Amino acid sequence: MESTRNRLPTLFEVLSRRTLPPVDLYSFFIYMRDYQRSLDYLDFWLDVAQHMSLCRHYVRELRRSVLVSTPDLGTERDTSPGLHQYDFPDDNGDDKESNSRLSAFLRTETPEGTAQRRSTGDNLDTPPTGRPSFMSSSPMDPTTSSSVAHTVNRSDVRASAEKILYTYLLRGAEREIVLPDPILQSISNAIEVDGRDDPDVFIEAKDYVFQAMERDAFPGFLRSKALGNLVPTSVMLRLVIGLLAMFGGFWAAFSLIFLDIKPRSTRLWLILPFLIGVYCLIAHQYSLDPIMGLAGVSEYTFMGFFAVKESYVRRLLIKRSAWILMLTFAIVVALVCLYTFVPGKRL
Repeated sequence: MESTRNRLPTLFEVLSRRTLPPVDLYSFFIYMRDYQRSLDYLDFWLDVAQHMSLCRHYVRELRRSVLVSTPDLGTERDTSPGLHQYDFPDDNGDDKESNSRLSAFLRTETPEGTAQRRSTGDNLDTPPTGRPSFMSSSPMDPTTSSSVAHTVNRSDVRASAEKILYTYLLRGAEREIVLPDPILQSISNAIEVDGRDDPDVFIEAKDYVFQAMERDAFPGFLRSKALGNLVPTSVMLRLVIGLLAMFGGFWAAFSLIFLDIKPRSTRLWLILPFLIGVYCLIAHQYSLDPIMGLAGVSEYTFMGFFAVKESYVRRLLIKRSAWILMLTFAIVVALVCLYTFVPGKRL
């Protein structure tokens, strides 16, 4: 599906999987893992988003199970204030008001009440608590018909919240991330002392991590993927090739001049090393291979190529590639003319 966006994407659009290569979530994952070395922050944000999704699905399915087991509530809505006063919005995960209402309901929900409703309701087919890999389609997405059958209760929501706490937030945790102490203390108290597991527990930490990624990582990601199409290894390779080619071109040019090789048209062969050298050096400077840009190809990893599907990014890369090619040809023509028309003098 082609994107009709006429601008560069925002970080939230990337994290919400609303973008296409080369500015998709998988590309951002590779950038955070290989270049920023801050993958734990991205995984934390995604795990919290998955926890919020689990909470929404739990409440939605809990409400549905009550309606199925007691169909008279469908017409007598006032007799079930516990659930029906919570008007759950449909799949509106980025709505802060929705998350606040969801958290308010979960804070009033008790394990006893949940057990009582479950005893009269049917099993809920909902996803397990673990976040599926975003590097592939999510077969456990609750919005798909192929979801894996799994009965989720309040203890699963609790386990999801504790997993986030013990994995990312406690001192000495396996994948500890750096957050301000007041935020860490607030989350720890909410989960371990107050027994909370609602989305509002993590909302401050989630916003803090989002702002950090938006400020420190996302601009570099856009420069790398929306304005260029090469990974750092390829950029360095082009620098080496370009320097070697330019050395060879200058060596051949001065040799032809000071040996006074005839005919002078022989010097036109200098176009080959100069073309390779200038092309590679400018590609290194802009982190953009113009031929790949015109072909609509970019790199995920070294020598790992993929098609550019984000329409605005593709147009941007084509324009930059055309400019780089014109600049390359202008510099090559200038160098060849200079060394072709210089009079020869045999030493």
